[in-house]
Amino acid sequence: MPIPKKTIRARELRRDATPFEIQLWQMLRSHKMEGIHWRRQHPIGPYFADFACATAKLIVELDGNSHDGREAEDANRDATLLEWGWTTLRIPNRDLMRDPESVWRTIAIHLESPTNELMPKIES
Repeated sequence: MPIPKKTIRARELRRDATPFEIQLWQMLRSHKMEGIHWRRQHPIGPYFADFACATAKLIVELDGNSHDGREAEDANRDATLLEWGWTTLRIPNRDLMRDPESVWRTIAIHLESPTNELMPKIES
């Protein structure tokens, strides 16, 4: 049976991860929370989430320079994912670089929140 195209693409994205994606992946793996399991480059519909936790229906997207000028496209994607029950937390690469523990605290607060509301961007 052939490997699905989405699986192949997800593997390519994981293989070609940015240094910031590698850093956040290591952080997510090192901070264990009961019932929380993260997936990298997880396909959801036509999209690939940088990091997704199905239990919490939370997506964490790292936004670097490639997202400059794509705010409307990102907002449309986030709105579609929200319609499907997913909340997207967008984190600028610069915030991960400046204060990784603050990034982790923001993710943890969202995971522990009783509501599933969209969290604001972390601003440094």
